[in-house]
Amino acid sequence: MGIEHIPFVGRSVARVEDAGLLSGRGRYIDDLGTKPGTLHAAILRSPHAHADILAIDAAAALALPGIAAVFTGRDLLDITAGLVPALRAALDARAVAVDRVRYVGEPVAVVLAIDRYVAEDGCDLVEVAYRPRPAVVDPLAALAPDAPVLHEGVGANQVSDRSFRYGDPEAAFGRAKHTLSVTVRYPRNTGSPMETYGVVAEYDAADDSYDVLANFQGPFSIHAVVARALKVPGNRLRLRTPPDSGGSFGVKQGVAPYAVVIAAAARKVGRPVKWVEDRLEHLAASVSATNRVTTLTAAFDDEGRVEALDWDQVEDCGAYLRAPEPATLYRMHGNMTGAYAIRNVRMRNRVVLTNKTPTGLVRGFGGPQVYYPLERLMQRIAVTLGLDPLEVIRRNLIPADAFPYRTATGALYDSGNYQHALDVAARDGGLDALVRRRAEARATGRLYGIGYTAAVEPSVSNMGYITTVLTAAERAKAGPKNGAQATATITLDPVGAVTVQVASVPQGQGHRTVLAQVVADVFGIGLDQIRVTADLDTAKDAWSIASGNYSSRFAAAVAGVAHQAAVRLREKLAAVAATQLNLRADDLVFAGGRVGSRTNPDASLPFARVAATAHWSPGLLPDMDGAPIRETAFWTPPQLTAPDEADAINSSLCHGFIFDFCAVEVDPVTGKIAIDRYVTMHDCGRILHPGMVEGQVRGGFAQALGAAVYEELAYGEDGAFLSGTLADYLLPTATEMPDLTVLHVESPSPFTPLGAKGVGEGNCMSTPVCLANAVADALGLAAIDLPLTPAKLAALAAGRDEPAPPAGQRPSAAKPGDRTMRGEGSALVAAAPEAVWAMLLDPDVLASVIPGAHGVRKCSDTHFTAEVTLGVGPVKGRYKADIRLSDLDAPRAATLAGTVTGALGNGGGSGRITLTPEGPGTRIGYAYEAAVGGKVAAVGGRLLDGAARVIIGGFFAALARRAGGSAGARANAPGLLRRLLARLGITR
Repeated sequence: MGIEHIPFVGRSVARVEDAGLLSGRGRYIDDLGTKPGTLHAAILRSPHAHADILAIDAAAALALPGIAAVFTGRDLLDITAGLVPALRAALDARAVAVDRVRYVGEPVAVVLAIDRYVAEDGCDLVEVAYRPRPAVVDPLAALAPDAPVLHEGVGANQVSDRSFRYGDPEAAFGRAKHTLSVTVRYPRNTGSPMETYGVVAEYDAADDSYDVLANFQGPFSIHAVVARALKVPGNRLRLRTPPDSGGSFGVKQGVAPYAVVIAAAARKVGRPVKWVEDRLEHLAASVSATNRVTTLTAAFDDEGRVEALDWDQVEDCGAYLRAPEPATLYRMHGNMTGAYAIRNVRMRNRVVLTNKTPTGLVRGFGGPQVYYPLERLMQRIAVTLGLDPLEVIRRNLIPADAFPYRTATGALYDSGNYQHALDVAARDGGLDALVRRRAEARATGRLYGIGYTAAVEPSVSNMGYITTVLTAAERAKAGPKNGAQATATITLDPVGAVTVQVASVPQGQGHRTVLAQVVADVFGIGLDQIRVTADLDTAKDAWSIASGNYSSRFAAAVAGVAHQAAVRLREKLAAVAATQLNLRADDLVFAGGRVGSRTNPDASLPFARVAATAHWSPGLLPDMDGAPIRETAFWTPPQLTAPDEADAINSSLCHGFIFDFCAVEVDPVTGKIAIDRYVTMHDCGRILHPGMVEGQVRGGFAQALGAAVYEELAYGEDGAFLSGTLADYLLPTATEMPDLTVLHVESPSPFTPLGAKGVGEGNCMSTPVCLANAVADALGLAAIDLPLTPAKLAALAAGRDEPAPPAGQRPSAAKPGDRTMRGEGSALVAAAPEAVWAMLLDPDVLASVIPGAHGVRKCSDTHFTAEVTLGVGPVKGRYKADIRLSDLDAPRAATLAGTVTGALGNGGGSGRITLTPEGPGTRIGYAYEAAVGGKVAAVGGRLLDGAARVIIGGFFAALARRAGGSAGARANAPGLLRRLLARLGITR
């Protein structure tokens, strides 16, 4: 009997990453240190959603000690170009705005200083004059002929309109017994990783090159975009990544524009520059998923079998079309029929621009926006026909004997048995018990529902899918694009240790552990003999534009190509060992740390000795193609071809399967959802590390729970951002996570080296609609959009269906926040009305009572200006205030109106002041209405209303005290005000 090796793949071995990460020894971008003389950057951002930049005055900032430079977009025009969009359109998408801003948070200037603190102070001192323009935030409203146009060079807000036809949908709809439509407005959300963006850049004038360290995740097709924006060839841009990254979920591809900003600033100043994004910046201006308006119509028979689908999709990509967008719209193009055998499809895809943050990749990108309407439609068909929703799903599934299965729109599903997965999930997940529990709950009047979702999870994206946005003629002119190149390098050192390098940047997925498992099995050695490096250096490492950690490509593509590289190197090592052992190479086995005969354990050599031969004794090597020291493998699957002339595209290589069902109960008073049970079944092909697969499923579910119930990047009708802190953009925590039942079946992929498929994005696609279907079942709803907030569900539980928004508009009632604050109050003072009236016209009095005032200048008897410092929560800044009195009725009433503008936002309001004699004194009454925008508005509704009440109330309370208020007011108001300010985090 020969030597044996117990495989590591398929076992939940201990993660090699965890010791460093859990003990605080991770090496993130902010941990790596910088060269002496490195400057720190802060970015000044627009408080307006749409405005012309009239002037930028940086003189005060430049006079501040420690400030090295201030650069505007115009200052960088000579060394930068626009960020090239994926579509040919007249969009000058600059990394820093030049003459016009198009979303709240758009960079307007970059301030460089000796540290970040001074740089932030410098931002406060930069004065920008804006001329606001009308904004448009609703994608349907953006299509209107009279909508404000974001880019005059385009001429309209619609930048793409493509229609597709597969099979014979017209005939299918013509003969259908039933048709039914659902309309879905899928909201924006984001990944919210713990670590935000970071960039450290340096320019070498000697050879006109840039060295950029950024926590960029790929795809590295963006490398070409950044190089072009910096006006250098690709080999003059060295892009490096840190060893560790604190999450991404897709959004860190969005660091690319900031790489341009910081690199250009480094060139201008002649020193390295570092910038790390703060949380407020990240929420307001990093990357969000697209919001999409979809109308999906089905033609179906009496049994619920769907004959045809008609998709009408309007994709909102924000203010600019940044590469790789509109990838989110087309990534699922081959999967528009989901897990169902539907042969007739009609589709219209429109891409529009609005005054919101540009969009990009977010975990599951494109999947949630597709499966939400598709699976809501399946439930509506069942309800319409009086059928069990599970039975409608089952009747439409692709037959088990049809794989590999070509969908109507071109995807090639590699393997699966969806019916078997459903049966196992229902049996092992206890579905029958949940159905009985629903009947029992409803018998007692409780709101209890069950939801189902069947979905296909695509992985390993075809780089050519985005070209489906072009016509066949346009594609022919541009040249074909397709494939999914992956690469790995295996190196043997002089003592036989193994190093693995891949062009995939991990954000917590466990690359180092899984790759060590794969390579250890090939060489028959222990995990401790292998070291995996996953940080990437484009100047030294093998990579391609498809490289990166996205589209769940790690297990299928990256681990697979590492396996291929190891096998090739093993074949060479076998030839070396065969020569030394006088055996045939195909008689050798690599196991137990040795290389030897399959049948004679005595005829063997240590692996380390064989592996070191090429270093120490190259003269002993047999004739072979290259020494067995290093092997680099490139792999792209032949199944990934370019779109054909009929626009059919196999948009991804692998297709896992997900079947979820859940039971929820809705509290009729609070609207809170209680998840009674959630069962998620996955077929991700061959499972390489069960523990990590479990972690990916649970992590994806947590993110999907947030998207379903808590999260929405919300905007006001004027484009103001309303979700700028984690007080308003709510994320689920461990206390909101239910216990999941996670189940698996395995149908190995015939298209990947290891038979593995992706699993990291599935629940982000399936969970939001599964929960929505359960809520719709509980409340008897025909339509419901995300997020499933308690306030929304409480209203629906009370018997009011969710109001449909007017065409092209979002109703104010559905707006998750309102930046307009109103209030009223009064204060009794000892002075006569005439004395109080005089105070309102005295700049010294106003300076003493306006919160945070640094002085008041009198322009006329009724016009004053001032500088004030105000803060709300974590947002604090200096503003210019303009105050006017009007509608004077001396000494009884006046209207006090004012505006404030500053780097952190803008605001304005008015209040009517009345002075009524009361006894020996005066009753000051006031009623006000105020509104704010920019970063201050991003703090959101939870703080703004209270802040406005305290600040405005504080103004009148201070005026009352100055006028000689009552003893009670003098004793109590200041202390109460201080406590309220402290509670609300407001500084004065």
